[in-house]
Amino acid sequence: MIDPVPHDALPSGLAEEIDRGRESRMLSSTLPVQIWAHRPDTAAAWLALMATMHGAASSLDPRLRELVRLKIASITNCRACQIARKTETVSEDDVACLSWDDPRFSPSESAAIHFAELFAQDYFGIDAATYEALAEHFTTAQMVELHQYAALMLAGGRMTYVLRGYPDEDAAA
Repeated sequence: MIDPVPHDALPSGLAEEIDRGRESRMLSSTLPVQIWAHRPDTAAAWLALMATMHGAASSLDPRLRELVRLKIASITNCRACQIARKTETVSEDDVACLSWDDPRFSPSESAAIHFAELFAQDYFGIDAATYEALAEHFTTAQMVELHQYAALMLAGGRMTYVLRGYPDEDAAA
């Protein structure tokens, strides 16, 4: 395991970015970023990309992004990602039934959840039919952003899991 950089030892710019991430709900835990802080420039770049994808510049609906994020978190087994909620528009019932074919989800949400599942588990299964389904609901720019967001969430979830960047449940008990 790689020890996190203590919050009071973080470079000031990175500490401020972490604080902004917490305030905006982009970050549910500072622990992963405190581990990444051994490389403060790349940690800051990662946070900047996350802020862009989670912020007003996003062309994707916040609920849809959250469903995609949570679907990928269920696949990566990232505990920090699974327990975090970035928006109040996704209920615990939504999370419990996070299947792309569940009727609770709109057609665009279903297409995005299905894409996220394939992206994280069976990317060879992404075919022309997948793109046709996405094109029914999303512009080309939105499809590109969906790909980028799925990649960011997949990489972030795996990185957090592998680095053990989540609070130790045994220590908290």
